[in-house]
Amino acid sequence: MATPSHDLTADAPVVAPHRHARVSAASAVPALLPGVALSAAIAAGAFGLRQLPGLGMFSPMILAIVAGMAFHNIVGTPTRAKAGVTFSMRRLLRLAIILLGLQLTAAQIAEVGARGLAVIALSLTGTFLFTVWMGRLLGVDSKLAELIAAGTSICGASAVIATNTVTRAKDEDVAYAVACVTVFGSIAMVVYPLLPALLHLDAHAFGLWSGASIHEIAQVVAAAFQGGQQAGEFGTIAKLARVMLLAPVVLTLGLLATRRARHGSQGHVGAQPPLPWFVFGFIALVGVNSVVAVPAEAKVVIVTATTFLLSMALAAMGLETDFAKLKAKGLRPLALGLLAFLFIAGFSLALVKLTT
Repeated sequence: MATPSHDLTADAPVVAPHRHARVSAASAVPALLPGVALSAAIAAGAFGLRQLPGLGMFSPMILAIVAGMAFHNIVGTPTRAKAGVTFSMRRLLRLAIILLGLQLTAAQIAEVGARGLAVIALSLTGTFLFTVWMGRLLGVDSKLAELIAAGTSICGASAVIATNTVTRAKDEDVAYAVACVTVFGSIAMVVYPLLPALLHLDAHAFGLWSGASIHEIAQVVAAAFQGGQQAGEFGTIAKLARVMLLAPVVLTLGLLATRRARHGSQGHVGAQPPLPWFVFGFIALVGVNSVVAVPAEAKVVIVTATTFLLSMALAAMGLETDFAKLKAKGLRPLALGLLAFLFIAGFSLALVKLTT
């Protein structure tokens, strides 16, 4: 009589799926710590560098990506830090963009007025389309052209890294785009305050022009307040209204990327880029900030924390960027950044003149 076979797996302990998930998540945390700590250290160093003479005009985000690139290309990013660097570059970035919503209210956007919002929206749309089109003419990679378009037309480095969540370009493309918007935004910050009298712009018009066309928020503040308190305040509000348009732009690009992926992959779902759901979190926090009075002290902490997280994301981007690969891209993307900057400056100025 045959002996019944004994299934060894029958006596094995059964582990619930949710317990597997907990164990996996717990084991992942130590692997993330070196890269997250390195990104945080570089971000903290960027905040410290702003205290040095001449560096205060740059946002810590810009200084963080430069420091990250320097570290990677001189010292080298440790292998054990890779997981945490990727986490900072992806997950912490999304959290920071959501928190950006707490810096905007519907009332601030309303202060810009219908004409001001029209100037901002038309400048943004026109610049984005012009930059993508010009990128094709210059032979610049389409993903890099999209990043330069987003950084120039919306809000500098923040827009570049937010757009890359759907564009999914190489880290070198992101670094190059950030370099472009930093260079030309800095030029605008220095040149704009010299032009109000020459262009016959009053405080309101100069503030609107600055907010509608200069790349980074910090650069807008630095330039607009040179035209006086009224110009500075209105320029800042106009810029914040422009930042609000980050959400629909990223959502639109995400939907377009998904559609292209479907056509290109014959319907294979795995090829589709992720829909940027974090943008809905950004919009939700704008709504919360519009109806709930956040104490001034809390707002200072939130703004600082948001900037620090964005700086960590850009530091991580720098830790993945090779100078040799940047150099290999040549000067065409830089020329594209210059043309985009000149377009948004000229086009928005024409709109301001027509509407004020």
